[in-house]
Amino acid sequence: MKKHALQIFRAALDAADPQHAVLRHLQSDGRVLIAGKQRYSLTDIDRVFVVGAGKASAGMASAVERLLGRRITDGLVNVPDGVTARVRRTQLHAARHPLPDERGIAGAHKIAELAHQATVRDLVIALISGGASALLPAPVPGLALEQKQSITKALMNGGATIHELNAVRKHLSTIKGGQLAALAYPARIISLIFSDVIGDDLDVIGSGPTVGDRATCAQSRAILDKYGVDLALELLHETPKPNDDRLKRTQNLIIGSNRLAIDAAAVRARELGYKPLVLSTMIEGETREIANMHAAIVKEILANNRPAKRPVCILSGGETTCTVRGSGSGGRNQEFVLASAIALQGAKDIEIFSGGTDGLDGPTDAAGATADGDTVARAAALGMDARAFLNDNDSYHFFAPINGLVKTGPTGTNVMDVRAILIR
Repeated sequence: MKKHALQIFRAALDAADPQHAVLRHLQSDGRVLIAGKQRYSLTDIDRVFVVGAGKASAGMASAVERLLGRRITDGLVNVPDGVTARVRRTQLHAARHPLPDERGIAGAHKIAELAHQATVRDLVIALISGGASALLPAPVPGLALEQKQSITKALMNGGATIHELNAVRKHLSTIKGGQLAALAYPARIISLIFSDVIGDDLDVIGSGPTVGDRATCAQSRAILDKYGVDLALELLHETPKPNDDRLKRTQNLIIGSNRLAIDAAAVRARELGYKPLVLSTMIEGETREIANMHAAIVKEILANNRPAKRPVCILSGGETTCTVRGSGSGGRNQEFVLASAIALQGAKDIEIFSGGTDGLDGPTDAAGATADGDTVARAAALGMDARAFLNDNDSYHFFAPINGLVKTGPTGTNVMDVRAILIR
């Protein structure tokens, strides 16, 4: 069943392909550019600039170039190391993720310069996807990169949600939280967005560089206090709000999401002979608790054939949170699979999978992991205590010796996580 789980994951990745998504939502006949339901006369546009950041932005840039070609005047997008795409007029600028680095700052400054030079007769196409928050660092004056890295790491390790993390990021940046759109005003902006956020909140995805910010400095201060992060109050910088006049010439359009990926996974599961049971695409919370919830549903199906009869494929999406207490290596997907394997040890005819659609789970080179009801026993035969590895947040080194890691490499997209549990 491991093969089936990986095929289902591949179907989800295919549905989140950034080039296909762009060309589904952006069309042109050479005279008119159509973005979603809005139309733009290309005769009224002198220059086109392409900017952005994120794990899917390289593929998105390639699709925009395929559509507009020489109409593009200049462009730059910040992408993670190792991500490539076929582009000629848009520079792919590599930077570090998930913790920002100096390369990201240099790229962010160039993106800000491109946006700022746009005029009322220009069009800026912004390409925003998961990872943009880290890949587009532009610290407020007085905030050193090392401080920004430390704050990000402290919030992530403390279990902050993406909404909390990005609220803080926006108020420590000169480009996030609608500030990129403000820089480009009065130019028109089309912002094409891949959602990696529960509920697809526009001002949270990539810290919303083209979206009015609903969060405030006071809320950011409260989040820092909640997680015990010390920061001088004067470093927090207010952002443009949704009613800001500088944002009225901006169109924000979601072109990819976890829902679309899970829908495709369900179709593939049915083709493989399973009844798809989609729990939710908005799963969030502590990883181990979510794993126990999924395990309880599996046990109910095994015992009583409800809420679905076998063969079944349980699917869920979203993004859980790992509170790091140990010193090991891993990510939320690997930890989900390990916690589920412990809860379901000894169960027959099951396969557990969880993977990040970006191909990178936490600070590791794996997208996720797979396990079955015998995984814990096989590891024990090698002298490995599954519970001890879980307590040390060391799921990566638990799965590595038993061939349980799933490695895809960077996928060039990011629409959160896909979980699939197969029951024969």
